[in-house]
Amino acid sequence: MRVVRTIADLRALLRPLRDEGKRIGFVPTMGFLHEGHGALIRQSAARCDATVVSIFVNPNQFGPGEDLANYPRDLERDQNICLETGATVLFMPEVAEIYPTGFQTHVEPGHLADTLCGRYRPGHFRGVATVVAKLFSIVQPDLAFFGQKDFQQTVVIRRMARDLNLPVDVVVVPTVREQDGLAMSSRNTYLDEDARHRALTLSQGLLAAKAAFDEGERDPAKLVALARALMTGADSIQYLDLVDTQNLESLQGPVDRAAALCVAAYVGSTRLIDNVLLTPSANVAGQNT
Repeated sequence: MRVVRTIADLRALLRPLRDEGKRIGFVPTMGFLHEGHGALIRQSAARCDATVVSIFVNPNQFGPGEDLANYPRDLERDQNICLETGATVLFMPEVAEIYPTGFQTHVEPGHLADTLCGRYRPGHFRGVATVVAKLFSIVQPDLAFFGQKDFQQTVVIRRMARDLNLPVDVVVVPTVREQDGLAMSSRNTYLDEDARHRALTLSQGLLAAKAAFDEGERDPAKLVALARALMTGADSIQYLDLVDTQNLESLQGPVDRAAALCVAAYVGSTRLIDNVLLTPSANVAGQNT
């Protein structure tokens, strides 16, 4: 595995692979990697000839008062995980390499960024879309791998790639969970033992709603109410919404198309997100990622 820190070095490394017709996979991360990231890297390694993993804590997607300065970092562990899971190249640029002096061009992601997390984190998806567009331009991957846990992000990025005619297939990999059901997240490190136990009620609520859906319940209000009733460990629920997977609009009538039940909640001072997909059997073929 090669470690590079500049755009010029990365392009020089990838150019001969691209000239040989090799398929290049890409996994963008902010570091502090866990098995969820490992699953993305393994998927890329299995489907591509070379896999680039980036580690870049993007300052432009953090709002005032968010945890940029305290975002967890462990580069030695990150490098070991990348090596063990099949990464070919690890790209770790400095902020000035991605945002040089005078940088002023941004990607505006549109109404998909205004709902769910976007209601509470203004400018967040503008920062995400901008940095991912830049990374796609730098790496020029054939496939890029993202986790379902960041569901709204995957929808925004897919739309951006489509709207900007970027020649990359965005692959969404199912959420990786701990054995007890908690969605893996870099922010789980903020949870003490009590908060960790209480955080489990988020996934328990979502999975109970999915079970009810699988048994035939199609009323959005009942599914949301079932999930909310079980999320007793959250100190506050920022949102819990059942949305169309394509346009992220709340579903009002019976769930007759692919939907996502999404939650953002605070457990202590830690903000966690999670979701489950609810897919009527008739739509399964159209929802493969």
